[in-house]
Amino acid sequence: MVEITDTVEKQEQNIEALSAALESGTKHTASGMINALHPAEIANLLESLPPRERTLIWELVDKESGGEVLIHLGDDLRNHLIKDMSPEELVTVAEGLEVDDSADFVQSLPSAVIDKVLHSLNSQHRELLESVLSFPEDSAGGLMNTDAVTVRPEVTLDVVLRYLRLLGEIPDLTDNLIVVDRDNHYLGSLPLSELLINDPSHTVDEIMDKQCEPIPSDMSDSDVAKLFENRDLISAPVVDGNNILLGRITIDDVVDVIREEADHSVLSMAGLNDEEDLFAPAFPSSRRRAIWLGINLITAFMASWVVSNFETTLEKVVTVAILMNVVASMGGIAGSQTITLVIRGLALGQVSRSNRKWILNKEVIVSLLNGTLWSLVVAAIAIIWFNDIGIGIIIAVALMINLIFAASSGVIIPLILRKYGIDPAIAGSVILTTITDIVGLLAFLGLATIFLL
Repeated sequence: MVEITDTVEKQEQNIEALSAALESGTKHTASGMINALHPAEIANLLESLPPRERTLIWELVDKESGGEVLIHLGDDLRNHLIKDMSPEELVTVAEGLEVDDSADFVQSLPSAVIDKVLHSLNSQHRELLESVLSFPEDSAGGLMNTDAVTVRPEVTLDVVLRYLRLLGEIPDLTDNLIVVDRDNHYLGSLPLSELLINDPSHTVDEIMDKQCEPIPSDMSDSDVAKLFENRDLISAPVVDGNNILLGRITIDDVVDVIREEADHSVLSMAGLNDEEDLFAPAFPSSRRRAIWLGINLITAFMASWVVSNFETTLEKVVTVAILMNVVASMGGIAGSQTITLVIRGLALGQVSRSNRKWILNKEVIVSLLNGTLWSLVVAAIAIIWFNDIGIGIIIAVALMINLIFAASSGVIIPLILRKYGIDPAIAGSVILTTITDIVGLLAFLGLATIFLL
């Protein structure tokens, strides 16, 4: 927590210092400050500035690190910056990136420019890039890099060490060398730690880890992230359906997947795109959000329609009008707690056919326990406030009913939406709010009509 706070404070200090430098007109100072940062920090800085200052900062970024900066930006801001770049600049950026990052960058380009950039690359880079681009972006093949260092099982460790010295350098995040046969079939991995501590006269076959399973190229990126988490991996080989080595995935790419999924989950709950730019122009931002406001308006009218059917009750029993929002509000909160847990469980693969009923039963029991507690509290407050035992009993029963419906809906709605291919994080909260509002109002006003009139 302290490290996160320090990072935020550092970011705020960078923004203030750069703003001061730009205002004073000392661009040389600002340029030095910017290019002393890591590309990811520059990207974060750009996303933290209004449009005019972004343009000024981007002009000061060294072109050598420009590609790395673009890769770390959200889609909206990246597209805004690259639309003003020439094809030659785009080619320079693509060539300066690792193949997996280069593939991500090329896929973000306008379709009219992609072919131009690909044909401008040297043949070796283009072939490697096209091999990655042939896979879906959200698959293991789309995540992988082609920089894997391979060795044969029959050679000695001494030969491998001399081979590495001859290479001069190894790719970043290399913790294993990948063992393949003459036809490039994956056989296993050779950890660098084992290479260093074992007798150089041993063969790779004697030392290698034959139990290290490769990742299929068609595995989804979310499943890859779970695999890295469960196995504490730094890198992992990727193979095709014939066990031919294609490349490797490294932890830095997996962290990007985890971050994107987290952003998606948080923003989707509010009906926002996971690439929503905080400093985007007002008109496109309003257009994106308008649809969810419209949907919410429809649900609000549905709840109002329910209330309108109890106009007589509201006219005769003013107490009901004062208290009716309590039931709907409590149901909404309880339902949001359940649906958030279930959506998280679905994302982590923790919810299956075998345990759905258990989860539903557990959430209903939780709602009964909480419902009993808070129904008694609300009933006591209502009785003391209005000196009416009847209204206290009615609101307590209505609250119990709504909490049970809220818990059940919080489990069932995401499961139904997932079954029909709809993202529960986007649509779930809207449907849940509608149900808890309508059920809460219907239960409270209906009981009041029956017993108080």
